[in-house]
Amino acid sequence: MRTAMTLLVASLCVLSAAVVPAGAAQASTDAATGTTAPPVATDATTAQANNTTVTILSYNDIQTAAAENDSLPRLATLVAERRAAHDNPTFVFGAGDEVSPHSLSPLTKWQTPVDTLNVIDPDAEAIGNHDLDFGFEAVANFSEASTFPWLMANIVDSETGDPIPGTEPYTVVEKQGVRVGVIGLADQKIKPKTAVDFAEQGYELRDYAAAGSEYATQLRTEEDADVVVVLGHFGVPVAKQLANETENVDAVLVGDDEIKYPPAETNGVVISEGEARANYLGELNLTVSDDGVTDWEGRLIDTQNATHNETVSTLIEDARGEELARVAGRTETTLDARFASNYHDETALGNLVTDAFRAKTGADVAATNAGGIRSNSQYGPGNVTAGNVYNMLPFNNHLVTMRLTGSELTALLESQVETVDDDGAYDPQAKLQVSGVTYEWATHADADSLVRDVSVNGTPVAPNATYNVTVNSYMAGWDSVANATVLNEEYTLYGTVLFDYIDAQGTVSPADTDRIRRVDATADAGTVSLDGAGDAAVSFAMPSTNATVDTQAFYALNAVGERVNATRTTVSDNGTVSVVFPDSSLRTLAADGDGDIDVYGHYSVAGREYGYFNASVVNADVTATMASSNGTATTVDLTAETDTTTTPPADTDAGTGLPVPGFGIGVAVLAVFGAALLASRR
Repeated sequence: MRTAMTLLVASLCVLSAAVVPAGAAQASTDAATGTTAPPVATDATTAQANNTTVTILSYNDIQTAAAENDSLPRLATLVAERRAAHDNPTFVFGAGDEVSPHSLSPLTKWQTPVDTLNVIDPDAEAIGNHDLDFGFEAVANFSEASTFPWLMANIVDSETGDPIPGTEPYTVVEKQGVRVGVIGLADQKIKPKTAVDFAEQGYELRDYAAAGSEYATQLRTEEDADVVVVLGHFGVPVAKQLANETENVDAVLVGDDEIKYPPAETNGVVISEGEARANYLGELNLTVSDDGVTDWEGRLIDTQNATHNETVSTLIEDARGEELARVAGRTETTLDARFASNYHDETALGNLVTDAFRAKTGADVAATNAGGIRSNSQYGPGNVTAGNVYNMLPFNNHLVTMRLTGSELTALLESQVETVDDDGAYDPQAKLQVSGVTYEWATHADADSLVRDVSVNGTPVAPNATYNVTVNSYMAGWDSVANATVLNEEYTLYGTVLFDYIDAQGTVSPADTDRIRRVDATADAGTVSLDGAGDAAVSFAMPSTNATVDTQAFYALNAVGERVNATRTTVSDNGTVSVVFPDSSLRTLAADGDGDIDVYGHYSVAGREYGYFNASVVNADVTATMASSNGTATTVDLTAETDTTTTPPADTDAGTGLPVPGFGIGVAVLAVFGAALLASRR
């Protein structure tokens, strides 16, 4: 959230930009974004001889904003204002994911976003993964309804090499004697992010760098393009790779990873991305001479200070009508549909969604992918409308119930774990929301198992036992469940399933119940004896010699989410943590949870920095001896886990000799996490 001062500065910047004379040079530091770049003239009369300034306006990943009367009407106004502010040639481009998903997707599909885009009147749009949500056949239909071309160069018919019907590999737009060539590209991530099977439909995805180089050269040598722009639906890191691998490209306007990336140069190529959902408009000014682009400056303009375009607002409101205003019921807790929340950890909304799925099908387990929950907003407490539901679950997905063995269920859960060691782009993520199952997941790739302690309805899974598992139809195409037996397909839209569930309940109060439990490192807590009287202590070594323990934040959970808080926690001089519980409470917790108990707590380590998580987890194995009613003793395995507020070093701690984190016996230390997840994927 921007501070009030930042908003004021951004507002003044936009207003001042609108009144700058066409011949005046712009400042090298952008007041709204802090972006710096070489100053560039906005009119050839004040530039060097034979120089022309070309302005490019851009946006990407409109998605859910297409059916909300908020940021998209503001974007439309801002595009019109910035067009009018320039006397020089000005072009407008979109970088994909514009027609889906949104709350009207189940009702009007692509019609509403195309109607609004026609008002904005871009010069070209790229195809993104969500522009294929309605299948390859729909592309020709929404292309025909568009007043602008749709571009995609490297998705082609596998036999003929022709582009998707309704698209072109590139186009050339000429204004005031300046010719701008534009190419649409995607990378390999587009295939698993769509609900269509490329091979089955007869399409192949060609290498983006090879296709980009081929068409950029063609635009230069055969089409006399003065500027070559790539609309790349593949994220900023791939855009940088393209800049390093491809010649003849001047700018890459990016979509897909939905980050705020003000214009910046990589190997002579300017790259920019405007986050998503019509929140920003990119503005890039290029100085063009006979020798090509010689200079540039650019910025991202926040759309929140613009007024609504009335035409776009009316189109959205008319499409929404009374249907989306229907109230399903009321939530007493906040429904968190933000990407960062649902990708990284369990949420109350994720539990509500998957509980609704399981109630619909009667399955043992239900799961939905984090990317299937959209809008990046929060709802409630208060009424929940159809518009809210279809914003959160906007795809045309239905429910598929399949039979999985315990091993296959574990493999499904593991398939979505992203560790801190994977690529450094995000913090560790579980990337699922679930019902009927609890499990622990590792944040480090060198753990013995990425997923362990899996229980279905409180009972540990058996590798060869079978379970009925409901997923959405997009997930049903994943490789991890490719061999599963499909038991039933429920063709009610998954958003409608949630609406009906809330409607039947009237009032819902979903909560985070620790179904998905993060573990960063392991420790050994030895043996604890439970006799049903007095107190019981679980003890283990601290994961770092300079750790500070939050002694007020320890508790125990069993496999069905029942909880007992520690009565006290102490730390000895030698670094041993002792967590004390009522003995009888631990016994009850173990009995209700089929012997499975996890003990969690918080500590911090000075000097550590984090992205999304403000806590890490160390797991300490415990062997507990419990006296039975006839006086004999039985032994069960318990688990103690410490939820830490900072991550210890990934290598061996010099003070304690603790090993690298893993799911083995012995105390582990934790690795430093990467940057926080930014809204999507996805």
